[in-house]
Amino acid sequence: MNHIYLSHNAGVILLSYFRKAGHELMLVPPGGRTYSAVDAHPDIYYCRMEQSPHPFLFRGDPLEIGRSYPDNIRFNAVALDRYFIHRLKNTSPALLKKAREMGLECINVNQGYTKCNCVVVDGHSLITSDEGIDRTLQGYPDLHVLKIRPGFVRLEGFDYGFLGGASGRVGEEIVFNGDLSAHPDCDAICRFIRSRGLRVKYFPNYPLTDIGSILADF
Repeated sequence: MNHIYLSHNAGVILLSYFRKAGHELMLVPPGGRTYSAVDAHPDIYYCRMEQSPHPFLFRGDPLEIGRSYPDNIRFNAVALDRYFIHRLKNTSPALLKKAREMGLECINVNQGYTKCNCVVVDGHSLITSDEGIDRTLQGYPDLHVLKIRPGFVRLEGFDYGFLGGASGRVGEEIVFNGDLSAHPDCDAICRFIRSRGLRVKYFPNYPLTDIGSILADF
């Protein structure tokens, strides 16, 4: 059975879409570890290791998670085929050890909410609105990065959320929680994803909303 980890606040239309496709949904409730806006976000507790052709989820120890930033971003990293990207001084030691055991090169960025800020398209391609992440990854010519404008994503209690937190890869599809067409960079985002041989799915019925990523274990 394929599992998809989602916030319990995910859109009902999104949940219905996955259930009709036959996926088993693992809804993440508030963990009581950090502030309410992100406490039920899967990417606070799990890290998807993007190892083609068999990605898997690293399950973190919730006791490592602190109440506020940067103590709550222990597992909010991006793990690609060759690289592990995060604010390394705040990464969970267990996750960092796993990345190194897998032979991943560790890349340090200032943005601790690394996964929130990145739509991971495949093992060497991602989309980000973060200037620092984009600037750092330009030094790695084997990585493909699309830089987009920040904002245009809802997150309760904040001015805006992040596109990485409003999306995730499920099989051969990048799925967005809400209406991607309302984002001013929608066309560029869709072209970038399709150029990697993947489909794009979004839902015009409700606003694009950050739910802490859509994390599939396949």
